[in-house]
Amino acid sequence: MKYLFSTVMIIALVVGHARSVRAQSEVTLVAPGGIRAAIEQLTPGFERKTGHPVKATFGSGGGTKQQVVHGDPFDVPIVQPPYQEVIDSGNVIASSATPLASVAVGVAVRKGAPKPDISTPDAVKRMLLAAKSISYPDATAGAAAGVSFNETLSKLGIADQMKPKIKLAQGGAGAMSLVAKGEVDIGLTFLSEMNDPAIDVVGPLPKAISTPTTLVGFVSAHAKDPAAAKALLDYLSSPEAAAVYKAQGMQPGR
Repeated sequence: MKYLFSTVMIIALVVGHARSVRAQSEVTLVAPGGIRAAIEQLTPGFERKTGHPVKATFGSGGGTKQQVVHGDPFDVPIVQPPYQEVIDSGNVIASSATPLASVAVGVAVRKGAPKPDISTPDAVKRMLLAAKSISYPDATAGAAAGVSFNETLSKLGIADQMKPKIKLAQGGAGAMSLVAKGEVDIGLTFLSEMNDPAIDVVGPLPKAISTPTTLVGFVSAHAKDPAAAKALLDYLSSPEAAAVYKAQGMQPGR
């Protein structure tokens, strides 16, 4: 009986220790929604390779940046330029800056609908003016795709003309949902967020009117395990990660 009791106690201690080690080795990450699909596809491979579980949090581009500036406790923050305020906050190790990928704002239509010509700025302008309605992420909520497309409308000189046609959405998924339901003619967001099976992706906007958004990772200055954080950042910038980014409509940063 004593032997059985001792054995049970040893097993309990071993399991408890394993759980404690696992909790201590967890790597936390914060990132904008534009890279979410890729991160969620990549993290299981990192966990298998290193044994470090990953807890990821996603939000808007602007919101994520402010979380880092305010010192929220994440081991690996991913942000979009300009990010001088992130470096100035002292909450990241500046020398650890690692370009992961870039992603363009693209155009989507409801599945089966005719695909418009978006090959030139003039073609995009004609498409937008001809559309009855469009949707894209709300820039006032910090959505980087929304900020980018607002700049595109300004470059095309049709921001005021388009206002009555715009249905702002909560994030890229929200915009794509409106397209899928037929509630708008045209949807715009990052290509990496165009995952709704009821839409067809037309392609990226021309670079002359829409600069792709870069995503840059850092090791936090407050990382619980800096080595584990660096390992995750290295994995997210590896050739294996590059293949995933390409599959998600992104361009690898390296």
